[in-house]
Amino acid sequence: MNRKYPIGIQSFESLRKGGYLYIDKTNLIYQLVTTGKYYFFSRPRRFGKSLLLSTIEAYYQGKKELFQGLAIERLEQEWMSYPILHIDFNAQRYDTPESLDNILNDILTKWEKVYGAEASEVSLSLRFQGIIQRAAEKCGRSVVILVDEYDKPILQTIGNPSLQQTYRDTLKAFYGALKSKDLFIQFAILTGVTKFSKISIFSDLNNLMDISMDNRYANLCGITEKEIHTYMEEDLVKLSTSTNMEYPQVCKQLEEWYDGYHFTEHGEGLYNPFSLLNTLAQLKFGSYWFETGTPTFLLRILQQNGYELRRLSKEVVTSDILNGIDVMENSPVPILYQSGYLTVKEYNSRFKVYILGFPNREVEEGFFNYLLPHYACLQPAESAFQIMRFVEDIENGHADSLIRRLQSFFADIPYELIRNLELHYQNVLYILFKLIGFYTQAEYHTSEGRIDLLLETDKYVYVMEFKLDGNAEKAVGQIENKHYTWPFKGKGKKIYKIGINFSNKSRNIEDWVISEEEA
Repeated sequence: MNRKYPIGIQSFESLRKGGYLYIDKTNLIYQLVTTGKYYFFSRPRRFGKSLLLSTIEAYYQGKKELFQGLAIERLEQEWMSYPILHIDFNAQRYDTPESLDNILNDILTKWEKVYGAEASEVSLSLRFQGIIQRAAEKCGRSVVILVDEYDKPILQTIGNPSLQQTYRDTLKAFYGALKSKDLFIQFAILTGVTKFSKISIFSDLNNLMDISMDNRYANLCGITEKEIHTYMEEDLVKLSTSTNMEYPQVCKQLEEWYDGYHFTEHGEGLYNPFSLLNTLAQLKFGSYWFETGTPTFLLRILQQNGYELRRLSKEVVTSDILNGIDVMENSPVPILYQSGYLTVKEYNSRFKVYILGFPNREVEEGFFNYLLPHYACLQPAESAFQIMRFVEDIENGHADSLIRRLQSFFADIPYELIRNLELHYQNVLYILFKLIGFYTQAEYHTSEGRIDLLLETDKYVYVMEFKLDGNAEKAVGQIENKHYTWPFKGKGKKIYKIGINFSNKSRNIEDWVISEEEA
């Protein structure tokens, strides 16, 4: 039989009754519900948070038949049913001060038809508190509260501080019911992409346990290498046949494209479930996760902060920065991490800092492909064509054509878009040569403090020195005086020493000098 992949399936009951593939996480769910009461859990979009909540809901509904053959079937003995209040903020639009109030009012009204209402409960918060208490009293059991994508209203108002603050105030009071009605609550979990700390909606809700970076629950969403080979071995063989790739090569490419997410300092790597399942279903590799969401607000944050893009490859942060995006006005890093564009690559236990980087090729290549038209003078449709031409120049030793093509990238850039010209040059070059690196064997290095570039292919070495309102001849002289080409002597490759001068006035490459040298 053909495998049924749960792509877009967010209902655990539909998944189980429909015979879809399910990676058994119920041992972790059982541990979650039996060792604590209030939780917060963040993961990037399309990592299975909605399915997780649906699974917890089915468990608390006592639907034992849905868990047949899963780990929790052996662990749970009672299978009791509880009243459940499930809030899903996903499929809504939040763009006016009334939007959030209207949505919450609609949710509460539906619950009040089941559990009743009191005339004295005039605010959203009081109504929620009343519903929790009456639901528990009517059913004779404490209430389970599930909140899916709690932060969707906040994320949709990035760029509108006043509306965002209004939403924060509303949600802060609304979620306060979790604390004031503790006696009537059995279990509660809020999920989302981001965590708003300090002065935000969690400031009074100090009874929530944040398990987002908890090693015990690192694999609660996402797929491990072991799970792939436990549940999908035949699928890998099928993918190998379809793509005309050897089995080890298929495994390596899956790892390169979709593995690499780490949400704790010592956690094992996780594959993006959405991209992995789409690859196995469609039997071809693609940028499935990246193409489902355009990081428009991330671009705005990067440009507003004047962020140096090469820091993305090795950004060093503390846990305080990762756990909140209230510092977003000063740094794009927290939202980049929590949205899944950056992940933990290393952990320095001595200084208690995390080293972040891109998780895999899908995210890194997709991110730079998205950024290129916004930083250079290009239409989005031109990007792939231009990268192809750059690669051809580099691989064929066409140094002069390479610089002329580079010059076109800086043409006609609106002055108002560039606050720091030198940083803009650095960022465009970094994006460009990162993308080139995906399609050629070129290796590059950039030095701190100045625009310096090295490209090495199997036949050529390009050593490039950039100046701003300087002199191209002197730039080449610097390459020679500092012996930048010495490490490449004796390799049998042609070496190009290239000095390039940018003009502040023209905002482009003004002149360049190319000197050839046989290695």
